[in-house]
Amino acid sequence: MPTDAYRLAVTVFATIFVAELPDKTALAALVLATRHRAAPVLLGAGLALSVQSLVAVAAGSLFALLPSRPVHLGAGVVFLVSAGVMIARKDDGPGTPQTGPGGDVPSSVGAFWRSFGTVFGVVFAAEWGDLTQLATAAFAARERMPVVIFCAATLALWAVTAIAVGLGNRAARVIRPVVAQRVAAALFAAIGVGLLVRG
Repeated sequence: MPTDAYRLAVTVFATIFVAELPDKTALAALVLATRHRAAPVLLGAGLALSVQSLVAVAAGSLFALLPSRPVHLGAGVVFLVSAGVMIARKDDGPGTPQTGPGGDVPSSVGAFWRSFGTVFGVVFAAEWGDLTQLATAAFAARERMPVVIFCAATLALWAVTAIAVGLGNRAARVIRPVVAQRVAAALFAAIGVGLLVRG
């Protein structure tokens, strides 16, 4: 992989990973993992996030056809607004997950696909128009490397989802959402300022 593409992939992965940690999509996956088996949650959430990343990259690629200066400025504004939203929004936490011994879904093919469908629908809706999706679109508009951005963003979303599913109902005691939100906001603000300066 060329150096520029490698650096972009690392930047996109790190940004999306940190931003997704305190996000409602990760919390949704966490709660769903306490109610369904891990496999359908991972697969359903992974597919939903992949589709949303594809939508984001496609939207960003359309913006790439515009003159570069307005795109740079627009992308910078997106990151700054996202940082402001992260700082301003209150953290309500994932709530108290409802758990039951062994989960509430029997191990059958029909139950697997019902769980898969439920998880896909919830995660797809949660991620639509989310800050990480907007960030992915902004990266695609700015850098014009859609394949690298799609892969890096999707891997970051999958990684966070895997963590949420693995932690299950213990995640609320392991992850500190307020700290993650502040780190994500600072990272978004820094990138936004950088884009505005370079624009």
